[in-house]
Amino acid sequence: MSLRKFITNKTTAALAVLITAFANTSVFAQDAAAGAAAAPKVDMGEVYKSVIFYILVFLAVCLFIAIIGKAIKVYELSREAQGKPVGINWNRVHASLFALFLVIGLYGVYWEYTVHGSMLLPDAASEHGKKIDRMFNLTLIITTIVFIATHILLFGFSYIYKYSAKRKAYYYPHNNTIEKIWTIVPALVLTVLVLMGFLTWRSIFFKVEDPNNKPLQIEVTSEQFKWSIRYPGADGIVGKKNYKLTTATNTLGIDFKDVNSRDDEMADEMVLPVGKPVKLILTSKDVIHSFYMPHFRVQLNTVPGMRTVFEFTPTKTTAEMQQETNDPNFNYLFLCAKICGSGHYNMQKVVRVVSEAEYKTWIAEQKTYLNDDLRKQFNLPVAPAPVKSEADSAAKDSAAVKTNQMALNK
Repeated sequence: MSLRKFITNKTTAALAVLITAFANTSVFAQDAAAGAAAAPKVDMGEVYKSVIFYILVFLAVCLFIAIIGKAIKVYELSREAQGKPVGINWNRVHASLFALFLVIGLYGVYWEYTVHGSMLLPDAASEHGKKIDRMFNLTLIITTIVFIATHILLFGFSYIYKYSAKRKAYYYPHNNTIEKIWTIVPALVLTVLVLMGFLTWRSIFFKVEDPNNKPLQIEVTSEQFKWSIRYPGADGIVGKKNYKLTTATNTLGIDFKDVNSRDDEMADEMVLPVGKPVKLILTSKDVIHSFYMPHFRVQLNTVPGMRTVFEFTPTKTTAEMQQETNDPNFNYLFLCAKICGSGHYNMQKVVRVVSEAEYKTWIAEQKTYLNDDLRKQFNLPVAPAPVKSEADSAAKDSAAVKTNQMALNK
C-alpha cells in the first residue's frame, strides 16, 4: 500500500470517527433535553459561585480547542497527501494575531487608565504627600511611554517581518550606536528617578525643626487587633514606657517615674489640627503591624521593641474633604497594611482634621492615662481635688441658699 493511500485511508477513518461522535453526541443531547423537560427543575443554588464550576468550564473549553486543533491537523494532512498546496498559511495567521493582540492590548491600557485609574490613591492631604505624588506620576508617565513604545515595536516587528519565501532575513549581529542608545538613555532616566526619590525622602525624614512651630507628638501602639492612641499633656512631651512595666492595669507599660508621662492622655480617635506638624511615635506590643494613612501618604511598620517615627503636616480638614468629595460621611482613617492575624480587618480608627480652636476644645475633654489605681501601684500622690474658682463657689452657695429657702416655704 502506498503512503498516499495509507494517509487517505487514515484520514477517512478519522473523519468517520468524528462524524460518528458528533452524531452520538447530538442524539445524547436530544435525549438529555427531553429528560430535562420531563423532570422537575432543580435549583442550582450556589453552583455558579463555586471554584469547581469554573475549573470544569475551563477544562471544557480546552477540550473543545484540542478537538478543533485535531480536526485542522487532519485537514492539513489530507491536503498534503493529495499533493495540494497548504490550506492555511500559519505564518500569516500568527502575524495577524500579533497585530490583533497589539490593538487589544493598547485598548486595555487605555481602559485601565480611564476606569481603574480613578481607583488609585486619592489626592494627598499632607505637605509631603504632594511631593510623593509628583514623584509617582513622573515615574508612571515614563514607564507608560516605554511600555507602549516597546510593545508597538515588539508586536509590529512580528507582523511586518513575518516569514515569506520571497525574501531572506538580513543578518545583523551588532551595532555600536544602538547599544550606546539603549544603555545610556535608560541609565540617564534611572539616574533622574533615583535622585528625585533620594531628594524627596531626604526632605521628608531630615527636616529642621522649627522652634516656633514644634510638632504635636502622638504615640500609637499596635496590638492584635487594636490601636492605642496617647497624646501628650500640657508639657507637650509623650512620656517613656517600658514593656517590663506592662500589667493588667498598666496595659501600655507606661513608666510613671518619667514626669512627662503623668499628664499624658488617651483617645479613642486621632484628632489633628490642620497646618500643624505632627510627629507620630509608633510601637507594637506583639507582632509587626503596618501603620497606614493613605490620604496623608504615611506608611511605616510598627515593630516590637522599637520606636519608629514619622512627621507630616495635614493640609485639609475633614470638613473640606467632605465638600471636595461631595460625601458628608467622609472620614480619614488609619489602618493596618500588614496581615497580622485573623482580626487584621478590624484594625482601623477614624482620623479627624480640625481647626486649631476645635482641637483645643477636644483635647481639653480627654482623660489622662494615669488614674488612682496606677497612682497606688507606682506610689504616687493622689491627685488633688480640682480647684474651684470664686465664681463656681458663689454659684454653689447661691444654689444651696435657694434649696434651703424652698424647703422652708414647704
